[in-house]
Amino acid sequence: MEVDIPASIDSGANPTGAARGVRFYAGAAAIAALHLAALSVLLSWEYGPFAVTLSVLAWVFVNCVFLLVLPRPGVSAALALALMVLLIALSRFKFDILQLSLTFLDFLIIDRDTFSFLLSVFPQLRIQLIMAGALAIPVLWVVWRADPFRVARRLSLAVVVATTLSMSVMSVAVPEQPWEPFQGVNHISNLARSGVVAVSRLTSTGWIEADPAPSGLTPRAFAAGRPALPPSGDCDTTAKRPHIIMLLDESSFDVTAAPGVKVPEGYSDYFKSIDGIRRTMIAEATGGPTWYTEFNVLSGMSARSFGDLKFYVTRISAGRVARGLPQALKRCGYKTFSLYPTYGNFLGARTFQKGTGVGHFIDMADMGVSEDMQPDKFYFDQALKVFAAQQPSQSPIFMFVYLTANHFPWTSVYRPDLTPDWTPPGNTAETDEYIRRQVMTAKDYRDFTARLARDYPDQSFMVLRFGDHQPAISQKLLEPGIDRKVLAQRLMAADPRYFSTYYALDGINFSPPDLSSALETLDAAYIPIVIQDAAGIPLDPSFEEQKRIMLRCKGLFYACKGGAEARRFNRLLIDAGLVRGL
Repeated sequence: MEVDIPASIDSGANPTGAARGVRFYAGAAAIAALHLAALSVLLSWEYGPFAVTLSVLAWVFVNCVFLLVLPRPGVSAALALALMVLLIALSRFKFDILQLSLTFLDFLIIDRDTFSFLLSVFPQLRIQLIMAGALAIPVLWVVWRADPFRVARRLSLAVVVATTLSMSVMSVAVPEQPWEPFQGVNHISNLARSGVVAVSRLTSTGWIEADPAPSGLTPRAFAAGRPALPPSGDCDTTAKRPHIIMLLDESSFDVTAAPGVKVPEGYSDYFKSIDGIRRTMIAEATGGPTWYTEFNVLSGMSARSFGDLKFYVTRISAGRVARGLPQALKRCGYKTFSLYPTYGNFLGARTFQKGTGVGHFIDMADMGVSEDMQPDKFYFDQALKVFAAQQPSQSPIFMFVYLTANHFPWTSVYRPDLTPDWTPPGNTAETDEYIRRQVMTAKDYRDFTARLARDYPDQSFMVLRFGDHQPAISQKLLEPGIDRKVLAQRLMAADPRYFSTYYALDGINFSPPDLSSALETLDAAYIPIVIQDAAGIPLDPSFEEQKRIMLRCKGLFYACKGGAEARRFNRLLIDAGLVRGL
């Protein structure tokens, strides 16, 4: 390190060499203490030689970035320490809420909705941030005044380059495994590695996988020289059509797929459609992210097309995807609603859903509750209120309803008062609780459909319900005793056993005219096609093209031809202006 002692030290303010020496050694001791504190923080949260090395490189990188702006090692050490502590605190905070540690994309696509969500859930956070800022300013001023050293910017730049290359090589040599962000440790090393992955992904393929436009052609010339989606034709808005309810059944699948699980009599009947057939939906998530399936069933697109960025698919696509099931139904005269169980700014949900055509987005605050986990009857009652309020308009209604009672954890009994006659079938307590909540859902659903039939005898309803993903406990039930590494390989390979849920169609004063699209097994992205065909809605050109893919690929979407069909379809949507800025 090149040390430069400022001229002010030789001024009248510090006339003696002894005073200069005291300041020099005091400053050096303070800087050493700050660096030791930072190392102590890193070693407290990083485990294993690889993670420790990567986190130390990240810490050195941050120090030198600060030195490029302010070439005072004491100030940079204080700022780097503060940043490390802040990042770990934010990562732990995120992990406590989402069971996922902080990643680079949290900063790359940070938005107003995210701050609004955090401040609405944790209103005290605003005061804490203000207090932290007020405390940091005088501390940094004292460190600034006491720092006797300066570091040449060319040296800092050289170290920034060296650490960047080192972190990139390590991240490529040892790729992050899918389960690592879910462990709640190695916050800084995981964050650094995710930065390499994100930048590599964006520079190579962009946000979304799509067939590339040939180089040298303008977008207009490229679009003119290839097959394109024709414009949407008119849809008869005067035709009498059924109301449509799309029901997201949280964490639900037929648990009899697991060996040896005992269930109540008639349990599996709930998963049958109006024609008596049990159908399988292949989700793109297992054990967690509901928003993958939310993206599938609203947009008709694949979350897997976003690769390593798919965890943020609704935030990335918010305001950029203008194609979806609600949009197609609005074209035919439907009024579109979404009953969203948490705050609408969670992962950009409100903006995303409105882009796909949701006209009326009703979130937890609009429903007058402060907790997102409510008995399913609560959400069914909210749906009934919307139907009652919309009767004067006489327009057909599309409604996307979320259920939450079957959300994890199942280690505690949720609202035992709702099942006073419940007798556990004899599995583990956790599995029996999971089944009990499914039984609750089935009862509340029967009551809901009975209410619709009784209150609206002259109106017709079509319901499509589906499990958004398997519960986390399915990984223990489907293959008991499986090695964790083998399980991870199955999950990475999208083994259908762990991604299969169900979908079922029901009619109330209505018989679906066409169930040919309702294949016995199909990917979640095709659900919009099933709904439109079953309700007798003419498909727009984008869904007509996607239906051809569905039939050609026998219900597969992203996995068909190694992703080639999905990439080609994404390019068609981009050329048609239905996907923008991705």
